[in-house]
Amino acid sequence: MSGSRELGRALRGWRDRTAPTAVGVPTGGVRRAAGLRREELAQLASLSVDYIVRLEQGRATSPSEQVLSALARALRLSAAEREHLYLLAGQSPPGPGQVSAHIPPGVRRVLDQLDGAPLSVYDAAWNLVLWNPLWAALLGDASALRGRERNIAWRHFAGLPGRVSHTPEQEARFEAAVVADLRAATARYPADAGLRSLVKDLRAISTGFAVLWDTGIVGVHETHTKTVHHPVMGTLVLDCDLLTAPGSDLRIVAYTAASGSDAADQLKLLGVIGTQALAEDGTPG
Repeated sequence: MSGSRELGRALRGWRDRTAPTAVGVPTGGVRRAAGLRREELAQLASLSVDYIVRLEQGRATSPSEQVLSALARALRLSAAEREHLYLLAGQSPPGPGQVSAHIPPGVRRVLDQLDGAPLSVYDAAWNLVLWNPLWAALLGDASALRGRERNIAWRHFAGLPGRVSHTPEQEARFEAAVVADLRAATARYPADAGLRSLVKDLRAISTGFAVLWDTGIVGVHETHTKTVHHPVMGTLVLDCDLLTAPGSDLRIVAYTAASGSDAADQLKLLGVIGTQALAEDGTPG
């Protein structure tokens, strides 16, 4: 139980030192402390407030790796602090042979400043680890998704619903690039059991994936257009660019539109109305 108390003290300390403005949280109203409220941390980490309370009070034991990763991102922990968090929770920090979802603080600051474009961040296995409010407004709020529901390869090859449609040519290029990415990731992270399990299960549920995997196809991501079918805004045709974060295998996906275009005007309007424009279909594309 002492480990749980130490974890709780560390979480409270990190929460107290985190300025709301540094993580994009509005600071209106009277605040008794300079740091984040529990409710704000819960929202940033997609966890319940009750669970945050239990963690800080030492009453929640054995938080999962997914929970720890979400807390580390929400609190903007450094690599050393992230490792300490895992150790306090009784978990082994992700090693060099495992896919990392850690977002360096510098990369996070850059993303915070690019709030005029829908942005999302994926790890080397194409798991969604971060997104901005405009991405959620455009493609659906992913905060309720868990596990493989947040993996872009799984969503595509398993046929899960989404708002993005492809032409046959776009789909072929996309599938070849994603399969090539996963093949490269298995070579870089041979000790990652989750990645191996993902590939095994993708082969089992999708003949198309299995064929691409077995043929050793090579694909690369290029700038192309994506057609997004929004439940309120209608159809948006946007440019999609894939950026990589220096020194990591993180992938930043950005949606943009030419200045003055109809799509640019639609994005601006979506940025104003935000997630209020979400209909019942909140599944991400």
